[in-house]
Amino acid sequence: MLVYLLATVLIGALLSPFLFWGAQSLVAHGSLTFLARYDFETYFHRALLIAALILIWPLVRSLEIRSLSDLQLASNPHRWRDVLAGFLLSVIPLACCAAILLATPIYSMRGAINWSGVAKAVGAAAVVPLIEETFFRGLVLGALLKTGRQTMSILLTSALYSIVHFLKAPDRTSSTVTWLSGFNSIAHAFVQFADPVLVAAGFTTLFLIGLILADARLQTRSLWLSIGLHAGWIFTAGTFNRIALRQLIVLPWLGKNLLVGIVPLALACLTWLLMRGWLKYVDARNA
Repeated sequence: MLVYLLATVLIGALLSPFLFWGAQSLVAHGSLTFLARYDFETYFHRALLIAALILIWPLVRSLEIRSLSDLQLASNPHRWRDVLAGFLLSVIPLACCAAILLATPIYSMRGAINWSGVAKAVGAAAVVPLIEETFFRGLVLGALLKTGRQTMSILLTSALYSIVHFLKAPDRTSSTVTWLSGFNSIAHAFVQFADPVLVAAGFTTLFLIGLILADARLQTRSLWLSIGLHAGWIFTAGTFNRIALRQLIVLPWLGKNLLVGIVPLALACLTWLLMRGWLKYVDARNA
């Protein structure tokens, strides 16, 4: 796993300048001109994703994973029920919070709703959970569970999940893109850890979300409930950012979106309690 992560970062750093230069070449020739609005950091993160996908197959082979049971996963006959339940369990608390925030001076409604942005949020909610849950809760957690140390496996997976999402270099880090710009982005990605307020508001919430998603996966022995939870969080936070405009910064209570801060941390705890209650209700009905 460590070799896989290091190789992903190395290949991503080497690949990112090529992605950036390729996009700029297309723009210069009048093709896909919308790519011009993305800075190098966007291409760096896409390069990391491409590298992670390229190296998935060698990782799976090296871990001798041949079936779902090797990852402590099983077929789920109630997959769509779990997806819908997870979606609602994460959306409802967050949507209620969003409604309350709109009634305060912290947020206000935008004059014009960014419908293209809303469509992107819907697309992200449909695609990102499938990719990330398959990787983090499926492959990474499944591989670590083979050690027989469940608690440590959950903590390590959640820490990795939060670090990957929390590490982000500031925009426009590389004003001039060179062969080493990817490594420059890696060096600047750790700057957020120097701010204790950002760590409390962002990293801690992401870590808790990772714990909740891991618990959903273990309780159901499948990824569908965690996919639904993940999709609900992305959809609500993404849509809210497109229809509302932040007026005040209230760190560490609330960060740049509905998934960062102490308030989202409390809402995530509420979703966790609701999820556990729902699972007990389902088990009681099936008994």
